[in-house]
Formats: sequence, structure tokens, C-alpha cells
Amino acid sequence: MTDPATQAKQVVEAYLERSMIPDPVGAAKYVSPDLKIIFTGGRAFSKPAQTAAFNARRYAWVKKRFIRTDAVRDPVTGDVHVYNTGHLYGAWPDGTLFDGNRYIDIFTVRGGVIVETQIWNDSAEILLGRAGLAEAPL
Repeated sequence: MTDPATQAKQVVEAYLERSMIPDPVGAAKYVSPDLKIIFTGGRAFSKPAQTAAFNARRYAWVKKRFIRTDAVRDPVTGDVHVYNTGHLYGAWPDGTLFDGNRYIDIFTVRGGVIVETQIWNDSAEILLGRAGLAEAPL
């Protein structure tokens, strides 16, 4: 029998793989109907299709290079908190390639499905730098 933390990591990585295609319909198979998604900047979404649409405006294409996925089970609630970190790579809307854009995605998995995720990355800071508006180098 697979322990809850290992199972939650598998759910998250499968979700992320589908999200990167992008296949929001396939990604939705791994989430709760009451999913809460908070993107960088506090943008709130509730469906993988919404985040795919957001990414389609921000990037020509984007993928994640996983570095690490960690999970810990909350002994009080039974939820599993999964942390997936790595680098984004892809192309900006103008076709300029990028790599090494740090990210961390934080998931709450309950009952074998993702109920909440928070997405953090350096994209906004990189775009500010490209526009000459960065306060300091990244």
C-alpha cells in the first residue's frame, strides 16, 4: 500500500505534467471540484483551464523542469502538503527564449485530489527587468 505522502506526490506530478502539455481537461482529473488556485500576484482561479488561459497570455510556451518534490502529512487534518520546485523554461510572447526562472508550487492534497495550490515564480520580476523597471538585478 502506498503511503499518503507518496501518493500525493504522484498526484501533483501527474497534474503538473498534464498542465504543461497544456491539457487542462486531463489536469482537472487530479483536482477537487472546489479547487482554490492562487497564482503569483494573488490572482485567484478555480480551474486548470483558467490557469492555462493565463499562461497562454504570459508565455508563447512554458514548461517546468522539476528539481524536487517533497511532501509532508499534517497529523491533525490528514492533508498532505506537497512542495514542487524547479525552473520554468520556455518563450515569452515575442519568442525570446528563457530558462532558469525559479518556481515553487505548494499543494494541499486531501482524499487523493488537489484542493488548493499556490504558484510562485520569478516571471514578473524577469519581465520588469526586461522593461528596465527592476529595482535590482535578479
